[in-house]
Amino acid sequence: MEKAKVYFCKEITPENVVKIFEKLQKSLPKNVAVKVHSGEEGNQNYLRPEFMKPMIEYVNGTVVECNTAYGGERNTSEKHLKTIEKHGWSKYFKVDLMDEEGPDISIPVKGGTHLHEDFLGKNIKNYNSMLVLSHFKGHPMGGFGGALKQLSIGCASSAGKAWIHSAGTNKDQYTLWDNLPAQDDFLESMAEAASAVVDYFKGNMAFINIMANMSVDCDCCAVAEDPCMKDIGILASLDPIAIDQACIDLVKKSNDPGKEHFLERVNSRNGEHTIEAAAKLGFGTREYELINIELS
Repeated sequence: MEKAKVYFCKEITPENVVKIFEKLQKSLPKNVAVKVHSGEEGNQNYLRPEFMKPMIEYVNGTVVECNTAYGGERNTSEKHLKTIEKHGWSKYFKVDLMDEEGPDISIPVKGGTHLHEDFLGKNIKNYNSMLVLSHFKGHPMGGFGGALKQLSIGCASSAGKAWIHSAGTNKDQYTLWDNLPAQDDFLESMAEAASAVVDYFKGNMAFINIMANMSVDCDCCAVAEDPCMKDIGILASLDPIAIDQACIDLVKKSNDPGKEHFLERVNSRNGEHTIEAAAKLGFGTREYELINIELS
């Protein structure tokens, strides 16, 4: 497989998100789903809708989200919609909570070890393409969150999230946490679910990772650590595996004194195994060319 192109810009602005997307020269067929993280109530680190606004408007996209599989303010449609409104998403955009009403749809996972199907909110059928607009940061269970997490856990319905977390044994968010699988089984299940969503959109996807507000905790944490590293930049690619690998590599190469704390979170959860497992499934590559671009 040829090296993937990953574009990189150091200066993080809403306008530069659009400019780096343009470097991909990718036309996303309408209707465009824009997958973001709406942010758990109480979280201080999620990227605000005002920052995302120029990019979402550029592709004339609909913001899409799905309910969570843990306690909080986003695990039911009623609570999640209130949080989406409180956080300002519905002020600026059309927002589609894809699993607001059932039934979920099942899509196949090709070549999976743990999963043979992935469960998504039925409204995903309304879209012909997807822009995955990710906040790159740490994660309590996956080690880090970027494009692959957005594709897998992010796009899955509440039941689908439980299915991934349990490595294909449980779809009930309320009993899920009593019997979790081995860590690598969970990470491999994330990779398998991500592959299914990539297959579903048949190449009509693009990926942007924003390395800002880099806490060891995810935007899903109501109580999260403050960022431990300075902002690094914006990345864009047509390959979700390459873009996540590039982000990890940029952290490793950083001189920031907070990188050891960040990498401790990644390594203690064996986070890079998700990238390894994804590459083995063949829907992208870990080999990439990082193309530095100067944007004003």
